[in-house]
Amino acid sequence: MTVVAGLSGCAPFIGRSQAKEIAQINVSSPELRDGEPLPRDYSCEGNQGSPPLRWSSAPLPDAKSIAIVVDSHTPSESAVHWVLYNIPATTTELGPNAAENPPDGSGQAKVTSGKAGYEPPCAKKGSYRFSVYTLNGKVDLQEGASLSEILKKIADKTIARGRLTAVNIE
Repeated sequence: MTVVAGLSGCAPFIGRSQAKEIAQINVSSPELRDGEPLPRDYSCEGNQGSPPLRWSSAPLPDAKSIAIVVDSHTPSESAVHWVLYNIPATTTELGPNAAENPPDGSGQAKVTSGKAGYEPPCAKKGSYRFSVYTLNGKVDLQEGASLSEILKKIADKTIARGRLTAVNIE
């Protein structure tokens, strides 16, 4: 779990360990507001699946793919709820429940629960981070690669990042 928490904050893998500039991505959603509660529909009490997300940044000539990592930090645990990677670099948004119909060519990692796809959070109190990463390459790993391997590969290839954080669940 240390690797999961480390990647979500990026510090152990990006910035301190590598001397490269990380551009900023603006992350938004028609359903989520930064610093506001996560709508119940996108928690384990709802049935909406993954929320819609949008992102923008300055054009990056080295951009080859996009990755999304959704994680949580609650009083009792930290967990990863969704990892979607190898999204085409030209993509700037995902509609509602994109985990059920991900972009062509993308992959979804098995998250903390062991399920592949979006695993909605359940803990009422905590922070729920929706992070978007622009990568300078694709995440090329063997089928069945571990969550930590995938997160490390995303961290190694990140050239831009942004985040929207919901606090608690409605």
